[in-house]
Amino acid sequence: MKLPRRKFLHLAAGAAALLSMSCFAWSQAYPTRPVRLIIGYPPGSGPDITARLIGQSLSERLGQPFVIDNRPGAGSNIGTEAVVRAPADDYTLLIAASANASNATLYDKLDFNFIRDIAPVASITRAPFVMEVHPSVPAKTVPEFIAYAKANPGKINMASSGNGTVPHLSGELFKIMTGVDMVHVPYRGGTAALVDLLRGQVQVRFGVLTESIQYIKDGKLRALAVTTASRSEVLPDIPTVGEFLPGYDASAWTGVGAPRNTPAEIIEKLNREINAGLADPKLKARFADQGSTVFVGSPAEFGKFIAEETEKWAKVVRTANIKPD
Repeated sequence: MKLPRRKFLHLAAGAAALLSMSCFAWSQAYPTRPVRLIIGYPPGSGPDITARLIGQSLSERLGQPFVIDNRPGAGSNIGTEAVVRAPADDYTLLIAASANASNATLYDKLDFNFIRDIAPVASITRAPFVMEVHPSVPAKTVPEFIAYAKANPGKINMASSGNGTVPHLSGELFKIMTGVDMVHVPYRGGTAALVDLLRGQVQVRFGVLTESIQYIKDGKLRALAVTTASRSEVLPDIPTVGEFLPGYDASAWTGVGAPRNTPAEIIEKLNREINAGLADPKLKARFADQGSTVFVGSPAEFGKFIAEETEKWAKVVRTANIKPD
């Protein structure tokens, strides 16, 4: 039987309204069971600590456990791919980190495209690296260091936590923007690099602030600058690199992502709850203890930030011809 056009449109509109109400009710009830937060780093790492803090906050706010699932390896790509391959059922999420942006260019044969396959949900934190030198280096400011490095090309060793890590890329970005010639010395992790910097085996490092803060305060290392666009609350008297090199900005950041095709209603709810949690002074203080500041924004703002980070690090990886270990 052929329906009259007016009746057909009426029924179609009613079906759409019911579907909309159903999606709204579904998102209001979410979650109804435990949610997995997959992280591509081992327990005890910086991103892992962030994941546990935000997971606890979400559990308290939404009434269901947010279970941390560590999948370390391949520069966080193993954990990321696990989320990419997961069904968009709203119960598997990714703790994304700054390496996700650089890995897009660093690795030639990834089986996923981070920007295409992971839907941005919410940013969580940003933390600066600190440009630090051994006391034997005569430079006390960034301009003095640039002058010293140009007067001693190829004689300054720059330690990093490994080829292609974001601290390494931060140093390479500095080299590109200043034209200085430093020798990159990669280590397997930040601790080994820090030990050799303290010994004077290497002269400079772009390192994780929390690893170095006590050595800086004790005078065993000299902090020249932090790498974010704004000064660090932990070292407020230390300038930013950008104060001497306009446009320089590098950070370790974290956020939450979901498999693509995750319903927009769920993403919006998670974003709203994460941002509400980040407004809690107690959670802010916990992140501050890790050297991080809260990084609040909409899913669209987080997606724009990821795209900009991916483009920035792609230029550095290609210019410096960096390959992963």
